[in-house]
Amino acid sequence: MGARPERVQEALRREVSMIVQKEIKDPRLGFITITKVEVTKDLKNAFVYYSVLGEEKVANNTRHALKSAVGYIRKLIGERMKMKYVPEITFRQDMSIEHAKRVYEILDNIKKEKSEDES
Repeated sequence: MGARPERVQEALRREVSMIVQKEIKDPRLGFITITKVEVTKDLKNAFVYYSVLGEEKVANNTRHALKSAVGYIRKLIGERMKMKYVPEITFRQDMSIEHAKRVYEILDNIKKEKSEDES
């Protein structure tokens, strides 16, 4: 991918993050972090990855809040960014933090079992 899509991705990540943190007042929205944005080569679609702290219920509520706010977010991006075409936005939950947390838990359990076996 060239330099332009990468610049657009970073600009979108910053803008969506600001909008979600400061302008969306939906009570269903949990503590959310926009982790990355991927755009298609034609810049017509953007996949916004987010992580959310909390249990499954919080994640579900956040997903619903983002889904209902996507039109508003897109409108604000269109007003703020100089783009010929504002990309369609699709939110996707970034599970990499959860996967890393699970790996650390497993490694910690193995370490505990190993120390118990040695004693």
